[in-house]
Amino acid sequence: MDTSSSLPNALDLSGHLSYVSRNRFASPLKDIFKYMGTPGMISLAGANVSIYPPSVNVQHGEVPPTSDLLTLSIPKVAPKRGELDLSSVLQYGDCSGLPELRTFLHKFTQDVYQPAYGNWEIQLNEGNTASWTKVVRLLCDPGEHILLEEFTFPSAMGPWVPQDCKGVPVKMDGRGLRADDLEHVLSTWEATHPGIKRPHVLYTIPCAQNPTGSTMDAERKQEVYRVCQQFDVVIIEDSPYEALQFRPFEITPEPAAPVEQNGEEFRQALVPSFLRFDTDGRVIRLESFSKTLAPGSRLGYFVANPLFTERLLRGTEVESQTPSGWSQSIVSRMLHTWGQDGYLEWLSRLRDAYELRRNIMCAALAKRYVALPAEKYAAAVPGCEGVALYPLGTDPASIQPDQLPVASFVPPAGGMFLWIKYYVSAAPGFQKLVEAGDADPEATFMHDMWTALAENLVLLTPGSYYVPFSGKDKVTTTERDAERGIGFFRFAFSYGDRDEMEEGIRRVEEVTKRLWQY
Repeated sequence: MDTSSSLPNALDLSGHLSYVSRNRFASPLKDIFKYMGTPGMISLAGANVSIYPPSVNVQHGEVPPTSDLLTLSIPKVAPKRGELDLSSVLQYGDCSGLPELRTFLHKFTQDVYQPAYGNWEIQLNEGNTASWTKVVRLLCDPGEHILLEEFTFPSAMGPWVPQDCKGVPVKMDGRGLRADDLEHVLSTWEATHPGIKRPHVLYTIPCAQNPTGSTMDAERKQEVYRVCQQFDVVIIEDSPYEALQFRPFEITPEPAAPVEQNGEEFRQALVPSFLRFDTDGRVIRLESFSKTLAPGSRLGYFVANPLFTERLLRGTEVESQTPSGWSQSIVSRMLHTWGQDGYLEWLSRLRDAYELRRNIMCAALAKRYVALPAEKYAAAVPGCEGVALYPLGTDPASIQPDQLPVASFVPPAGGMFLWIKYYVSAAPGFQKLVEAGDADPEATFMHDMWTALAENLVLLTPGSYYVPFSGKDKVTTTERDAERGIGFFRFAFSYGDRDEMEEGIRRVEEVTKRLWQY
């Protein structure tokens, strides 16, 4: 019998909460989940991973393999001391992680990422969200400023905003974070922020950036690294999408199928990590299996110099202890069963699957709009890069170089997302907001557009979610000195089939047609 309704409620004990706890904020991405159950809703908002390795049958002892299963056998007690067995992985273990898995990852890092100094180390953790939280505690004191891209993953702000830290946005272009703007921010810091400590930590997602999909090439990374050397900045390379690097995109009426590569060809084609240029040991690389194997594994690893790994280990010993023995043993046995060549083959096929999804979404946009190269048709539109989208039926010959498109995007060089820039100043509703004296017409219009999209049964992630927190006095578009008359949405192509993506894009175009009145 349930008697809870007759029991008193708990007391209000909020006075016991710590300063950090009181100032935590909910991830805005979670707010979208409540709409996903709406009948008929197509979600292009979430970053769901939908491609997994072959079915895995984990057995205690030897069993015959089946045709559709990858069978991993983990004995209760290993025949030889030091080999993988349940008796060790299910016990409290080395907080650096399972030795045999670290050995595999050390060789993989050496062969694939080729660090430029000798005494780097591998340390396992519970995935990139947890690892970044540990790095914030490692390097950042309360009240400090942290360098990061002008659009960034919202959950990355969770560890430091409650500590009164502030983000310092660095401008981006189609190749990612701009080294020239990073240098400008740092070289003018004393003049623009007198008496405030200069930032010494750069958090960046350089490969398949979330949300923009941009990837820093080797030249850009070298430029950024040199600036960080000059101003003694530690680089946090958050790279969960490293394996999902795509080939260049061309506008086609039908999505092009990726050209297959073997594991070695795939490895050779990867853009170098910051580790390749890190002669100082100032890079902490955050790696994860969430996007390559399964997010539910909650397993990742640091690549860093011994000073940082030793301090991270001391914190791990008293906070989270060793990562899950179940996850470590399964991932380790899977990787050792595949071998490095087999793992690279898997990553190559995984990349192809997501690259095809990118092509499907971009082709769907080209069917619903007139999609043209921005450098040719929108050359005089400030900040317009990649592909410009005009109303269907527009004659390309009639387009003037300064004519605003409805939207534009840089085809993502990797990852799971398409970042679309909307030129809202061309929408009549936006002009009415400006004339009415709206305090932040860009934010109001984009919220209204998001609502209209949801009512048309398609979910996107608002671009405002990815704006770094720079202080309570820098919230509106004007206060942030952001580009006026512009708004963004993040489209996810990681989940859903071709029919869903194409129908979702059709619904988006219905809304833009109504709001832009073309």
